[in-house]
Amino acid sequence: VQLQACGGGLVQAGGSLRLSCAASGRALSTYVMGWFRQAPGKEREFVARIIWRGGMTYYADSVKGRFTISRDNAKNTVYLQMNSLKPEDTGVYYCAADSPPYGPARPASYDYWGQGTQVTVSS
Repeated sequence: VQLQACGGGLVQAGGSLRLSCAASGRALSTYVMGWFRQAPGKEREFVARIIWRGGMTYYADSVKGRFTISRDNAKNTVYLQMNSLKPEDTGVYYCAADSPPYGPARPASYDYWGQGTQVTVSS
């Protein structure tokens, strides 16, 4: 599985961005797709995930109500719509794929990673 993330940028607090993650490979519908982020000097943390088949979603408490993860089956693409952005949302955002059997929502569970895209939220 190969993942290509894009859509990051610089935005003011309260603004919005949409990240995209284009996936290629076999049996994508069996994967759980996740978004993680890493701020300078901090560990990589879970943001959101979606089960490709069925579309069930799960979010970190820090982004609930502001971020929405979705997927487009025809385009093999996963999105992260980020609204009401805060300076603490700043970091490099990574998309990742977890193959069965699925693990908990932490980086070590995921098998494939995209290259990351920078999100900077100014106050």
